[in-house]
Amino acid sequence: MQAYCVKCRTKREIKNPKNITMKNGKPATQGVCPVCGTKMFRIGKG
Repeated sequence: MQAYCVKCRTKREIKNPKNITMKNGKPATQGVCPVCGTKMFRIGKG
């Protein structure tokens, strides 16, 4: 799954993706950028 990396300013493949649930109950995916190590976040089922 891909997400936008704010630091690299490009879409990259998520490293170590985890399915989480946001406070409002919607699903999301959280992981790490493989290049810079910044947290990445994508809303919606993956």
